[in-house]
Parts: sequence; structure tokens; C-alpha cells
Amino acid sequence: MKFEGTKNYVATEDLRVAVNAAITLERPLLVKGEPGTGKTVLAEEIAKALDAELITWHIKSTTKAHQGLYEYDAVSRLRDSQLGDERVHDIRNYIAKGKLWEAFEREKRPILLIDEIDKADIEFPNDLLQELDRMEFYVYETNETIKAAQRPIVIITSNNEKELPDAFLRRCFFHYIKFPDDETMQAIIDVHFPGLKGQLVKEALSIFYEIREVPGLKKKPSTSELLDWLKLLMSEDISPETLREKDPTKLIPPLHGALLKNEQDVHLFERLAFLARRERN
Repeated sequence: MKFEGTKNYVATEDLRVAVNAAITLERPLLVKGEPGTGKTVLAEEIAKALDAELITWHIKSTTKAHQGLYEYDAVSRLRDSQLGDERVHDIRNYIAKGKLWEAFEREKRPILLIDEIDKADIEFPNDLLQELDRMEFYVYETNETIKAAQRPIVIITSNNEKELPDAFLRRCFFHYIKFPDDETMQAIIDVHFPGLKGQLVKEALSIFYEIREVPGLKKKPSTSELLDWLKLLMSEDISPETLREKDPTKLIPPLHGALLKNEQDVHLFERLAFLARRERN
């Protein structure tokens, strides 16, 4: 069971090595990188490549580890008992299975994506240590142990919003998705826009990387934002000549809303253009 990338996802050699190493070691693959570098999509493409079911657990700031195992609805059971509902005699009627339980039940090895684990509180990763290590957990309400029929391939993503505990990191195989270089980015563009005019791509990439290098930028545009921008440039039939125009008073590129995602960065470019106009006058 080897991951070699897919026709829709350009996986660098080091990323392919990381994925296959995690599968071989049967350890969670912890993937970090800038937002928009394809961490979540990676899990989707691994599932396609290995013909495996993808089970996704999207983490929020309020998510608790036990929700991935199961949740017991004691309030509903109490209400039903007061109403004389026959369902109260089977406590399983009030247990909702979590994403880990779903993954453990599958007869065919699934992909379990724990997406953006760093959004939860600091104790969240530690609270999952035993379950991810042993691939089992205990259900107190029914006095049973749930064991994984097949050890799922676990992909965990993080945007580096907070540090993860050392004990958790020790149990993972780690990979940082570096921002794509020119060659890799060109390959990504070719996948999404086959046959796109070479000169337009060249000028767009030049502007894109220049924007990322601007000092003081609060949020650098990502790969996904570049792809959105290229789609808009084609839709509006923006020519390479328009992009190539090097007028310093027009520092903000056309359709910049696809690249610059907050007012601070737009104001930064406006100030740079204003300073450029002053220098020319």
C-alpha cells in the first residue's frame, strides 16, 4: 500500500516518503504548513489513491477529545424515562458514535483525518494519546471495549496556531509541507489549468512571489489563492501585458481580492503606491 500522488495532487518526493513511512510505522502522520498548502486535500487524495474511505473529524475551538469516541445523551434518556418511552431500556439508544469509533468499526482500512488539531485546547492531543496508540477505548455506559478492526491510517493537520505536547509529537511521524518552489508550483498549475498560456502564468507567478516577499505583509497569499487568482485572470481575459506593466503607482495587481485577504495588507500596498507617486513627482 504505497502513496505515489494522484493526477489531481502534486506530491513532492519528501511528502510521498513521509506518507508511506507513517503507513509503514502505523503512526499518525502529523502534517503542518501554511494555510492553503493542501494539507486537508492530501488526506482526500491519499484516500483516492489507496481506494480507502475517508472519515473526517473537523476540530473546532470547542471540540473535546471524548467527542471523537462517543457522546452519551443522559438528558434525552431522562426525558424519555419520564415519558415512559421503551427506548430507555437500551442505553445504546443514547450513545452517539464519534469519528474514531466510526473508523474503528470499518472492516476495510480507512483514512481518518483529524483536521486542524491546533484549534482545540492544549489538552486535546494528550487526551487522545492512548486511543491513537492502542487503537481501542472503553465505553463506561455499556462496559465494553471498542477495538479497531483495522488500524486506520491517521492524518492530522495543524496550522501551527499553538504548540502541540511533546508526548503527542513522539507518537507521530511529522512532515512540514514547505511552500512550493517555482517548479513545483508550475506543476500544480498544470494540474489545475492544463494548457494555460505560458506567458500569463509566468507573469502571474512573478507577481505572486513578489507579493509574498513584501515586508510587513500580515497574510501571505497561498497556493489555493494563487489558483483562484489565475481562474479570475482567465475569466476576465487579463492579458500578460497588463500584468507585466511595471508602473510603481499601480502596485496592487488586478483582481487583488483573490490574493490579499485583509485590509491591513491592502492598505500596505496603497501606501507603497502613494510613496512611489510622491517619489516620481
